[in-house]
Amino acid sequence: MDNLISNQLSTIIQSNIDVKHAILKDKALLKEIEKVVSVFYQALKAGNKILFCGNGGSAADAQHLAAELSGRFYFNREPLPAEALHCNTSYLTAVGNDYGFQFIYSRLLKGQGKKGDVLVGLSTSGNSENIINAFLTAKEMGITTLAMTGKLGGKLKETADYLINIPSVDTPRIQETHILIGHIICQIVEEKIFHS
Repeated sequence: MDNLISNQLSTIIQSNIDVKHAILKDKALLKEIEKVVSVFYQALKAGNKILFCGNGGSAADAQHLAAELSGRFYFNREPLPAEALHCNTSYLTAVGNDYGFQFIYSRLLKGQGKKGDVLVGLSTSGNSENIINAFLTAKEMGITTLAMTGKLGGKLKETADYLINIPSVDTPRIQETHILIGHIICQIVEEKIFHS
């Protein structure tokens, strides 16, 4: 293999590992993840649902994590109520066209969300306007919010009830780590609900 490519591969993999090491050393962030596990568990046990939203790669991650809960993670069990809010393309294109893309999530949340639900917004910058609007709507509705962002947290940091801000400003490393943390949360919640 070309030495330049080999070095680049090593650098990229090491940068991913470095982010994970930074999380392991961040006691406050680890405690926040523990709190989120409890929030998910309590909401699901009470019959509420977990809703996810994101844009681009973060939309794919939101859909992935919703599927881990509503489908299965490690073992066969009853489905948990979880959904990614962007999966209806007819809705997205209609509301995006008629009202504006910044309202796609807040409008759908009004129709599908209820007090006691949890809304998870994935945004590497923390500044996605449609997610910020959804979080503001969630507050009005009594819906708990979790922002999964990059290091700085952006504007979502100010509106979220819980913040998991990955210690990186590199979008791919942030998204990779969102999936890691999301998987951890799904695994522990599944175990607590079905094996405790």
